[in-house]
Amino acid sequence: MAAKKQRTLIWSWALYDWANSAFATTVMAAFFPLFFKKYWAADLSAIESTAMLAYANSLASIFLAITSPMFGAIADEGAYRKKALFFFTLMGALASAALTFVAKGDWLIAAWVYSLGVIGFTSALTFYDALLVQIVKPKDLDRVSGFGYALGYLGGGLLLAINVWMFKTSGEEGALNAFLTVGMWWLIFSLPLFWFVPELKSGRKVALRAASVRGFKSLWKHLKELRKEKTLLYFLLGYFFYIDGVNTIVKMAVDYGLAIGLEADGLIKAILLVQFIGFPAAIGFGLLGEKFSPIKMIWLCLVIYLGVTVYAYFLETSLQFYILAAVIGIVQGGIQALSRSLYARLVPPGQSAQYFGFFNMVGKFSSILGPLLVGLTGAMAGSSRAGILVLSVFFIVGGFFLTQSQRAQ
Repeated sequence: MAAKKQRTLIWSWALYDWANSAFATTVMAAFFPLFFKKYWAADLSAIESTAMLAYANSLASIFLAITSPMFGAIADEGAYRKKALFFFTLMGALASAALTFVAKGDWLIAAWVYSLGVIGFTSALTFYDALLVQIVKPKDLDRVSGFGYALGYLGGGLLLAINVWMFKTSGEEGALNAFLTVGMWWLIFSLPLFWFVPELKSGRKVALRAASVRGFKSLWKHLKELRKEKTLLYFLLGYFFYIDGVNTIVKMAVDYGLAIGLEADGLIKAILLVQFIGFPAAIGFGLLGEKFSPIKMIWLCLVIYLGVTVYAYFLETSLQFYILAAVIGIVQGGIQALSRSLYARLVPPGQSAQYFGFFNMVGKFSSILGPLLVGLTGAMAGSSRAGILVLSVFFIVGGFFLTQSQRAQ
């Protein structure tokens, strides 16, 4: 009976990855960059629309970087993780659905609605990730984290395939309706988590206002203590840089392909390829992390990503983009899942939401820099290729701090 209950918890938790990955694939990676450039910002030049998309991502990231640990601290104090998760899930799903109704040429409105969706998507992850440490034992973190990402790739890829079919059969109308399907998909498949995964009780009844006060005090305390935790501090610094490169590639890949003259149809197929390769790859990296240690597998991913940025600079054809997509599909889920499980091992008991707030804060602060540098470098150099090459620095510096983290243990 206990084993069955544990499987229910794991599946219910992991299905949220299946649910919210629809936003990551259809909205963030594929259709929004495509439609922002070709539909909402059609009157802007390719370089201008790339910069506007980069700025929208960066503005959302600034808000998230400031608020993630604060929200996490409040949730830990009052056991509000699931309530906060539901709020931001609803926010992200409604924002995604709202994009269906943004008129052609309204690039500023589209950018603001998209930013709200990104805020909902990423803020929800703070509380979703925090629930991981209360449903599995430390020895199972790599495997279960990888399983979640694997389901995410499969679910996100499946809906993206449906959305591509809608686009091909109904054109612009089908593509706009795809944003509505994302909101519905996200909400429906989140339900098992809200039904079956329990909230970790704090042992006391704390009202929201009191939890907010305690949360702020706790946040300030742990910010000061973080400076003394060298292993954790160096890991977060390394994560700051390398996840910036990963997230920027996810958000800007389709836009980059369009800017260098590749066809939209081929780019969407490449995103689909990433999803379906990412499904077994995330599971595989989770198992390899258990066998060889997550840190070694993260290092392997960093080396491959470094090669990806150099290869992307010389891209000329759709076939080359497919090859690039296949390689990214192999390592993207792996580096995300192993980073989450490695960090979960460092989190103090009972403070998971707050510490995953730090985790997402670091990810969002880094996400300000990457898209911004891609946009500014491309605008200043007059070439989108120049922007993509700068990401190689992020993987090199991230690897350096990751090494320092291990030495500090």
